[in-house]
Amino acid sequence: MEQTYDRTTQDVGNMLCMEHVNVTVPDQTLATLFYVAGLGFTRDPYMMVGTDNMWVNVGEQQFHLPTRSPQVVRGRIGIVVPDLEALKQRLVSIKGSLEDTAFTCAAENGHVLATCPWGNQFKCHAPSPEFGNMTLGIPYVEFDVPPGTAAGIGQFYMEVFKTPYALTQDINGGVARVRIGNTQQVIFRETDRELPDYDGHHLAVYVANFSGPHRYLQERGLITQESNDYQYRFEDVVHPETGRHLFKIEHEVRSLFHPMFGRERNFVNRNPSQNLQAYLRGRDALVA
Repeated sequence: MEQTYDRTTQDVGNMLCMEHVNVTVPDQTLATLFYVAGLGFTRDPYMMVGTDNMWVNVGEQQFHLPTRSPQVVRGRIGIVVPDLEALKQRLVSIKGSLEDTAFTCAAENGHVLATCPWGNQFKCHAPSPEFGNMTLGIPYVEFDVPPGTAAGIGQFYMEVFKTPYALTQDINGGVARVRIGNTQQVIFRETDRELPDYDGHHLAVYVANFSGPHRYLQERGLITQESNDYQYRFEDVVHPETGRHLFKIEHEVRSLFHPMFGRERNFVNRNPSQNLQAYLRGRDALVA
């Protein structure tokens, strides 16, 4: 018999990739300890090399860390790292230097949980088929959202960005998983816990159809910044039928004409296992 396939599993929609997560930090030294020495990531050697901002490479994604009052994502950031055991050792090694901060780390059910000095939570995974061929990167950001909003949030992304989403239920309510490209997701998980006020953290995404979402958002007064020819921003996720506000998270929306599109394929990623005691010639760069 002729083989049949579910072709919808290969749909990626209009959002092609999530390029960076931006959270502000008050102390670049502590940020370096956590993101570079602890998590094992790499400071971008070419951009934002001063003391008031740091871009940190994570495979083909980045964290942008400007110096200001701390911002905390209302949820969790998913990370894939090549070696969980090495990650555990690095996090333990920085524990003493971060003891007067919100830093924590723990191994749990096959992954590692880490909290940055200001409260951002990271769920670190080993490479697996769940994350495609990603061996280092940011496969998802998961937001806690109010009860009864997950379905509408998924519909917003489908309507505005033509992006597939899956809606499931867990013990706390709905979970909307919005697909970005072939290896990333933005997840919206309902909770009845009181959520903190939005503090301005943001995501940057590249889209193929740049004008369509802009037209939808502009008609509803949702554009918050007309940055330039190849970028705009919005914050409010609304129900596409009623217009009801559902969640606030700034999106830095970039076109494929953005001068930095494609730069992620050339990000420098170091091999964090290199050290003076066990140095291996020719292994400074991470082979992903």
